[in-house]
Amino acid sequence: MDSLIVQEYDSLRQQLDFNQGIPFTPHWSAGADFIQIIVDACFDLKPSLILECSSGLTTLMLARCCQINGNGRIISLENGEEYAQNTRKYIEQYGLQAYSSIIHAPLTSVTFDQVEYQWYTTTQIPEDTIDMLVIDGPSGFIGKNARYPAIPIAYPNLSHGSQVFLDDAGRQDEQEIIALWLAKYSGLSHEYRKTTRGCSVLTVDKKA
Repeated sequence: MDSLIVQEYDSLRQQLDFNQGIPFTPHWSAGADFIQIIVDACFDLKPSLILECSSGLTTLMLARCCQINGNGRIISLENGEEYAQNTRKYIEQYGLQAYSSIIHAPLTSVTFDQVEYQWYTTTQIPEDTIDMLVIDGPSGFIGKNARYPAIPIAYPNLSHGSQVFLDDAGRQDEQEIIALWLAKYSGLSHEYRKTTRGCSVLTVDKKA
């Protein structure tokens, strides 16, 4: 494994005092540079509720941020039961259960603008205001523009001034998704940040 990549993850581990180690695999875990962006945002925004699409290392990191903030929790949707259980194991290892919920949410068919997508079952998501939305799933191989439903589903509950973070934004599908979102929702502004895989940050202005 590239020593620089290990160093980047280790920097996050030290920053958040995960002295028993952290679970990551560079090809499957979110990139350390993307995680650093959402960690910094969590400390800045101090969200009461974070909704996350796909669980893993990001869940652990954001739960710790909420603990340090003394406020907030993360709800993570995970379509793979094994992955959900693995994330829960690390959450429990660090005693972060009060700051996180990992929901096993199998993929199901949803339709927006006459296009069908496979998306997480959302029946267990509370109708609370969402201050931060992190999108790192479903996997791109599920179908074209697989992550598009995130905003149509979450937008009614996104608070004014909330922020959305889309990983893998350097890919063509994600760039198309951003264009579709911006065309549909006038209250969204967009900033692209150059990371290993690309990161799009959208800010919600409900007064627009």
